[in-house]
Amino acid sequence: MKTITLFSASLLVAFMITSCKTQCAPEAAPVKTDISEFIGQWTIDVEGGGVSWLEVTQQDSYLDGKLLWVGGSVLPVSGVFLAKDHVLMVQRETRTVVREKDANDVIVKKSAYTVWLEIVKKGDKMEGIFLNPRNNGLGVDTAKFVGTKLPAPPAAPDLSKVKYGDPVTLFNGKDLTGWRLIDENSKSAWSVKDGILVNDPVQVEGQPHIYYGNLRTEQEFEDFNLKLEVNIPKGSNSGVYLKGMYEIQVVDSYGKDLDAHNMGGLYSRVSPTVNAEKKAGEWQTMEMTLCDRHVTVILNGVKIIDNQPAYGPTGGAIISDVFSKGPIYLQGDHGTVNYRNIVLTPIIK
Repeated sequence: MKTITLFSASLLVAFMITSCKTQCAPEAAPVKTDISEFIGQWTIDVEGGGVSWLEVTQQDSYLDGKLLWVGGSVLPVSGVFLAKDHVLMVQRETRTVVREKDANDVIVKKSAYTVWLEIVKKGDKMEGIFLNPRNNGLGVDTAKFVGTKLPAPPAAPDLSKVKYGDPVTLFNGKDLTGWRLIDENSKSAWSVKDGILVNDPVQVEGQPHIYYGNLRTEQEFEDFNLKLEVNIPKGSNSGVYLKGMYEIQVVDSYGKDLDAHNMGGLYSRVSPTVNAEKKAGEWQTMEMTLCDRHVTVILNGVKIIDNQPAYGPTGGAIISDVFSKGPIYLQGDHGTVNYRNIVLTPIIK
């Protein structure tokens, strides 16, 4: 990201505008502006790499929205409003914890600040800048981006009528043929041991954090059914990305309440309807079908997501175009995980 120390003129205006959800003073006349060009869902390509997603909705008396910025979860925004010259402003409050250690004790200070998206419509696209104030108040990190309007997902497909091609074995059980790191400059923790694809990202206590790489297939695919077996140790975390876009969560969530961040969930978007995960350290089966922007997940023989729409990419996506081909990618930068028997069967249309 780049750094600036002065806000743009429209951001200064934004500071003077109350939240879009706050009632205007009685004497204030309503602003008659067409907001329809911004309403809807957008996939976003961030300059320098990264995929994001924005939804803008219009309620009875205010604008609202949700935002996914590169990584993490889809979160509600704190404000959406039009500023000067048809500039759309999107705000999201971010909370951080700053720890400072002195000679006697550890002092924990909580701080909160707001990030902004400043957006303009350009033809059938939108362009903008993301502004992230630094914790110390000295400067703002920025990133430019381009957004593409997403059409609504089609009706759920009838999976009983779907035709499949020949199965493709993605992992040969011997080596990493057919796979490569997404970021070739990152460190790899991937290896093959006794027919198992192993990721073991070791961190050394007291040493700088090592950023390990995510693994992707050389091949790219459209819609498909994917089957695999996975073994996740206690407290560990990984993920299987369909088309490099939609993460099916792999995590030790045994015994936890249902949540979109649990094992088999479409990360932060669709929660499993049933707890079907096994205890950590046990082999589990996962079957995932992606068809017409709808996702079905069967975990350990139990259907936990049934043909639900995928409205947009999840955190960590490497592709924003929901209609393009994409790889299978396995998250390797979080924790230890083992995979085996990875087989993809393409859907024929």
